[in-house]
Amino acid sequence: MKKTSSNKRAVRAKSQAKAATKVATKTEKASAKRRVFFFGAGKADGNAGMKELLGSKGANLAEMVNIGIPVPPGFTISTEVCAAFNAARKRLPQDVKVSVLAALRRVEKIMGAKFGDPKNPLLFSVRSGARASMPGMMDTVLNLGLNHQTVSGLAAHANPRFAYDSYRRFIQMYGDVVLGVPHERFEGRLEMLKERRDVTLDTELRSEDLQELVKDYLQIIVDHTGAPFPQDPEVQLWGAIGAVFDSWENERARRYRRLHGIPSDWGTAVNVQAMVFGNMGDTCATGVAFTRDPSTGANIFYGEYLKNAQGEDVVAGIRTPQPINEASKTTDTANLPTLEKEMPPAYRELVRMYQKIEKHYREMQDIEFTIQDGKLWILQTRTGKRTSTAAVRIAVEMVKERLISKEEALLRVDASMVDQLLHPTLDPSAKRTVIAQGLPASPGAAVGKIVFSADEAEAKAKIGERVILVRIETSPEDIHGMHAAQGILTARGGMTSHAAVVARGLGKCCVSGCGSLRIDYATGEMRVGEHLLRAGDLLTLDGGTGEVILGAVPTVTPKLGAEFGELMRWADQVRKLGVRTNADTPHDAKTAREFGAEGIGLCRTEHMFFEADRIQAVREMILATDGSERNRALDKLLPIQRADFVKIFKAMAGLPVTIRLLDPPLHEFLPHTPDETETVARAMGIAPSEVQAKVTALHEFNPMLGHRGCRLAITYPEIYRMQVRAIVEAACEVKQSGVSVKPEIMIPLISNVSELVRLRTLVEAEAAAVFARYPKLRLPLEIGTMIEVPRAALTAQEIATQADFFSFGTNDLTQAGYALSRDDAGRFLPTYVAEGLLPEDPFISLDQTGVGELVKLAVARGRSTRKDLHCGVCGEHGGDPKSIHFFAQVGLDYVSCSPYRVPVARLAAAQAAIAQGAAAKQARKLRGPARKSAKQPTARKRLRKHQ
Repeated sequence: MKKTSSNKRAVRAKSQAKAATKVATKTEKASAKRRVFFFGAGKADGNAGMKELLGSKGANLAEMVNIGIPVPPGFTISTEVCAAFNAARKRLPQDVKVSVLAALRRVEKIMGAKFGDPKNPLLFSVRSGARASMPGMMDTVLNLGLNHQTVSGLAAHANPRFAYDSYRRFIQMYGDVVLGVPHERFEGRLEMLKERRDVTLDTELRSEDLQELVKDYLQIIVDHTGAPFPQDPEVQLWGAIGAVFDSWENERARRYRRLHGIPSDWGTAVNVQAMVFGNMGDTCATGVAFTRDPSTGANIFYGEYLKNAQGEDVVAGIRTPQPINEASKTTDTANLPTLEKEMPPAYRELVRMYQKIEKHYREMQDIEFTIQDGKLWILQTRTGKRTSTAAVRIAVEMVKERLISKEEALLRVDASMVDQLLHPTLDPSAKRTVIAQGLPASPGAAVGKIVFSADEAEAKAKIGERVILVRIETSPEDIHGMHAAQGILTARGGMTSHAAVVARGLGKCCVSGCGSLRIDYATGEMRVGEHLLRAGDLLTLDGGTGEVILGAVPTVTPKLGAEFGELMRWADQVRKLGVRTNADTPHDAKTAREFGAEGIGLCRTEHMFFEADRIQAVREMILATDGSERNRALDKLLPIQRADFVKIFKAMAGLPVTIRLLDPPLHEFLPHTPDETETVARAMGIAPSEVQAKVTALHEFNPMLGHRGCRLAITYPEIYRMQVRAIVEAACEVKQSGVSVKPEIMIPLISNVSELVRLRTLVEAEAAAVFARYPKLRLPLEIGTMIEVPRAALTAQEIATQADFFSFGTNDLTQAGYALSRDDAGRFLPTYVAEGLLPEDPFISLDQTGVGELVKLAVARGRSTRKDLHCGVCGEHGGDPKSIHFFAQVGLDYVSCSPYRVPVARLAAAQAAIAQGAAAKQARKLRGPARKSAKQPTARKRLRKHQ
């Protein structure tokens, strides 16, 4: 019985979808040349599928009309006109003006009133509407059409107080938005009047007071602009439309687009809609409601309203909004009356409408409404903004309510928002004083006392103090302080700098590349603009935005509910890409496994060398004058490295572990201070001057392109021999204890196949010597390379003859491809992004057309030589959702990212698989019936074969 019912639902849904597609296609064909789209009285020229043309607001207004929601009539001027307006030096095309006036006449007919009529005036609102919601970022004008004559007509139809209240609001809005008069001038005059009349609220002012205020406002316009306020309603209309189009390029809108990745060429639509009034008296109201709780995701109707008010009053904070029902009450509003009690019929109609809207859109909606003389009007609906916690809960519960499929639920949650579920965030209601802006290098929020050294951070943390480590830049030797601190702030460095990479691995908040910081270690002070802060002062960091905030701001710790686990299980059922982690310690490995990692894609052996018990031996090895001295130092390191690998193999039992042999230039390990130099000299029995001479001799002008990676092993092969021995001995030891082990050895910075031939021979020989001591053990060992040099990508077909796998080091590949220093680029890349020279920082999201092309080419060329070559990525791009979609498209087998980004990658990989499936389905539909081609192995199948 259930199955039959389910089948009927499916058939009905399919039929409805077909009908909707036909309507959409018909509408789109009819609107190919149209640039003004009417809606009202049950008819609309557009629909919800036309957001690119009508913007989100315009498309939804049309859609609501189509499904029978009471929407004030109006029309939408398309986003195409925005581009035409800017191209014509801020002038509207004449054909658009003609279409606007024709649509306006249709609205007049429906409303039974005329625009500009002194006796029965029709007023309009003029609002923006981009295809992506940008709340509050662009401009709005309300009550358009009022002048000295029409205000009297409005007063006769309603009451004088309402009419003059609407007129003074219109003058202020139009003056601010269109004429450029600072709104503070109007607000100041209003406050002076309220003070003279000894009242607190605007609603306490009488009609005579408001008429006086209108005269004052009109004089402000003259004083500021040198011209009287425009009285011709048509002139007002063109001015408002132009100003709203122009607001697409205002500073706050541009900043919002940068933060949310919204392209600047989308433009905005303009919606001109008949005014309905919530401020005509006590039978009127205006409000905002959410079909579910936007904070928790709970399935309760939630919202606020104000009686006798217009929309901006609800958000302005001048009057305390009232809850629409008992479920919406807070501590502050517990004693206020609700809409449900004050206007029962209107509330019941609102409930009926919200249920109809949510069921139609199958998504949580943010609804704006007005009640005029007891009649409900819906002014707008849009997909509601929500917290990450709410997003997960709503998606999962809507699947259980059979509103959406699991695949739709996975697409509903922004993968980058998952980060917020794993880190503390700042309380959104708390006040903050932002003193500087850096790069959002690692998410989360951190509050603590300023310290300027890693040692001090560790010492303070041991006695229970919460600290923020502030450095000009961090080095590997700061790791203990970074681990102890709540957050890290650096003046230099980009999104893939040492501070950023390590902080993400530790799950610590980090703001890097904060160029306005001036740090003086000697005095223990930092200066930011006019602010001078000392060690011990409180500081707050927002790693999600890059903001540096004065003092302590309260934080909120999100909770991972059962819904999160369920969503992740669905993601794992759908995705094809494997997800590994970048982990250098057993703790990192354990954390990553808990987050669902399927192995380690990058274990950086150099990070193990900076611990206090081994850095001395590393320095002795580097400063050795001959092979025997170097081998003695390496003998000290061998058991330490082996013990590290044993722990990591056990933590990742049964999963592949890719270990990169030593990569960074040797100078990074050398002493930097006189005290460190003295310690090394004493241990080696030589003079400090000899140590300093050796440090100077190892100096390189460009160390990232110098003596590092495989080049170290060509000149000092004993280093890699020791590391291979430690890896293989650890693997054999763990395997003997009954734990499954899957080691992979990765050789870095290969640019020529001859390098890999030489070093693969070295690795195999050293591994064979260890295996000879364990004749009964069968232990597969894979040897591969990082593709991080453009030449390696271009000659991948040669390199693949010697590699069992490729792992793309996209940090270095981006650095080489752009000729950028990732540690210094933070000084100028934000300017490139802000000014549109780059769409985004290429170290955050992969440059798909340039660096991405190298990845794509290397995969194809590598597999042309070796069909079973498995390929992954271990750069920081492995945790970026946009980049993950690209990696799925080019056929990588897995991505690897920091432990706290593993859930992000799992969800993004699932979304990529769903998108690929939809694209393939569309391609088949366009192609028609065709002969089946031989199937290529999927990424997951290649991984299973490999594992």
